[in-house]
Amino acid sequence: MFYGFDWTYVVFILPCVIISLICQINVSSTFSKYSQMRNSRNMTGAQAAEFVLRQNGVYGVRIERVSGNLTDHFDPRTNVIRLSDSVYNANTVAAVGVACHEAGHAVQHAQNYLPNKIRSAILPMANIGSKLSWFLIILGLCFSAKIGFVMLYIGIALFGFSVLFTIATLPVEFNASKRALETIKNGNLLYGEEYTGAKRTLQAAAMTYVASALTAILQLLRLLIIANNRRR
Repeated sequence: MFYGFDWTYVVFILPCVIISLICQINVSSTFSKYSQMRNSRNMTGAQAAEFVLRQNGVYGVRIERVSGNLTDHFDPRTNVIRLSDSVYNANTVAAVGVACHEAGHAVQHAQNYLPNKIRSAILPMANIGSKLSWFLIILGLCFSAKIGFVMLYIGIALFGFSVLFTIATLPVEFNASKRALETIKNGNLLYGEEYTGAKRTLQAAAMTYVASALTAILQLLRLLIIANNRRR
């Protein structure tokens, strides 16, 4: 691994890097495209998010503006939906789609959506894993004695919690988009090509989470192969 060609990187990681890059380019270009298309109801992202909350009987959630691009998120700790500059006060197709998606997360939180609770339960260990796993893995690879193998496998186990978190994120993200699109359609927020544009925007965003999960899974497999080879 340190002195020669690392075939595991080429087989497991490089394809995922390429896929992730393609997904990031796709979500940026799709969002940019439908940020140029105004919706016929002249509804802003903030108004669309509020509509989703009302339709689902969810109250007490603040909607705030946050700087940046594609920085939209729902914070369950403060019960706040934060929408970026290109979404909060924008009356575009992309803004409505993204805002409704984030509102979908707020609805999940209010309704105690089970996959969301599972992801939240994994989060503390995932945070620990993201901070300590690679430190222990690198130390483990530096030592050949038993202590090295112990640190290596502890690091891999901690990294596994990060992998579980990325996997648990998938149903949460897909469901938030489903809720968003159902509300958009049933509430007649967008019509025809507008609805299609919002759907494509959310689908492009969802693929970035799929790419992240795939990368994490293959990285875990790579680490297990490396650890197994060092035991021989």
